[in-house]
Order: sequence, then structure tokens, then C-alpha cells
Amino acid sequence: MVKKVIYPGTFDPLTNGHLDLIMRAAKIFSEIVLAIAANPSKNPLFNLEERVKLATQATQHLSNVTVMGFSDLLVDFARRQHTNLLIRGIRISSDFESEMQLMRINCHLMPNLENIFLFSNESLSYLSSSLIKEVALHGGNVQSFLPPNIAKAVMDRLYP
Repeated sequence: MVKKVIYPGTFDPLTNGHLDLIMRAAKIFSEIVLAIAANPSKNPLFNLEERVKLATQATQHLSNVTVMGFSDLLVDFARRQHTNLLIRGIRISSDFESEMQLMRINCHLMPNLENIFLFSNESLSYLSSSLIKEVALHGGNVQSFLPPNIAKAVMDRLYP
């Protein structure tokens, strides 16, 4: 295994697709920082502190994964973490286009930044946090899409 890598995202909520990517990356890299972005423009279901707590619980079985929140530029967070490696998940072709756009602006801001793209497991490629929230909002069962602690938190938040 080599290097410390950052896996950034909003993770509202962290899905089984995200968790699969984290577990696969944990076999490749010596340290994974799951960097949860505040991203208030996305109107998250959970605040940053809640998302960090839920993700920490869901990844506690992975000894080389640390969950941290951040609210500044990703490149500044990467500099503070003393790494220039990011991993990004690709589910579908449109993900690639948006990730390329993010990669280009981040590389402009931090020229030595490297992006490693990992394709999602085919059986999980349809999962997205926004789609899962929509299903839950309409009373659908989301337990098979989310880690158990997060599925419970989503339902508790929407149906107190």
C-alpha cells in the first residue's frame, strides 16, 4: 500500500456505493481521509457534524480510514493533510464529465494535485445520495442502499 489519499464529497448521506469505494480504496492506500464538505448550497439533510459522525460510525471497521469535515477549498484541505492525491468515484458517464471539470479547476489551483478515478461496482452504480433521499422522502424503504446506522438516521430525520 502507498500514500495517503483524500476521498472528498458531501456524503449526504453516505451510501453503500460510497462505502464500497472506501473499502476498495482501503486495500490500495495506506491512509484514506474521507473528507466531508460542508457544502450548504446543496441544502443537506444532515449538518456537517452529523454527516461526520454517521460516516465515522459506518467506517469504524476500517482502521486506515479517518473521517473529517471541511468547509474551505478542497485544495487547501489537501495541503493541510500533506497529500496531493484525491480519489473520485465514477458511477455513470455524466459523473466523468462533472469530475473532469472539478479536476481541472482543482489542478489549476494546485498544479501537483493528482486525481485517481475509481469506477463504482456495477451492482451499486445506480445509487446516489439525492435519489435515495427522494425515495425516503416518499416513504420508500432505503435500508438496502445505506449502511444500517445511516438508513435509521435518514428515516428518523424524515419521520420523527
